[in-house]
Amino acid sequence: MDIKSQLNALKTGETLLVQALKTKNPNKVQLELAERVRSVEGNAGSLLGMLNKSDERFTSGARRAWMTAEITDVGELLNINVGDDADWTLTETGKDVLLLGILNPEIQGMRLRLQINETVEPTEWQAENTDTAAKRKGADGDFIKHKGQYIYSNTGVVLMKKGENPEHTVLTADTAPVAATASAKIMDEVGL
Repeated sequence: MDIKSQLNALKTGETLLVQALKTKNPNKVQLELAERVRSVEGNAGSLLGMLNKSDERFTSGARRAWMTAEITDVGELLNINVGDDADWTLTETGKDVLLLGILNPEIQGMRLRLQINETVEPTEWQAENTDTAAKRKGADGDFIKHKGQYIYSNTGVVLMKKGENPEHTVLTADTAPVAATASAKIMDEVGL
């Protein structure tokens, strides 16, 4: 099964070690992980998603996280060869990529899982790139704020015992103001 098919087949709570990318440091690689994260905002939106599951605009896709790792440690702890003698592919963008497609990777019996941490305190990069880093309603939608401040959603990788789920930190979004219409008259069936 190819990586795209594996990503599409991911079930909630499953993690996929997607690929490794070479970095400028010859001793390190960047690992990309993806997980279809359980709804972290309660049931809000889940019915809408269920009733529109055939509409690809409503699919929530997998969350992604990247982490840099030593090549020797990846080999030792994950039993994966990401050295120069692995089956690397040079992409059109000039990056060396090693497709992995490993479902629910483990280190010493613990699963690698994605954990969401929302905050109003940006990293240096997020502060300089608020337009692209802050949480929005859709790709080009309005910013979603918490107590009037931008929300920054960070995804990290954690080790968890099998069967356990990470605790996500999700900030409550401010409610959007509702515009009142000019003297709208409400009528019931009797008043018609």
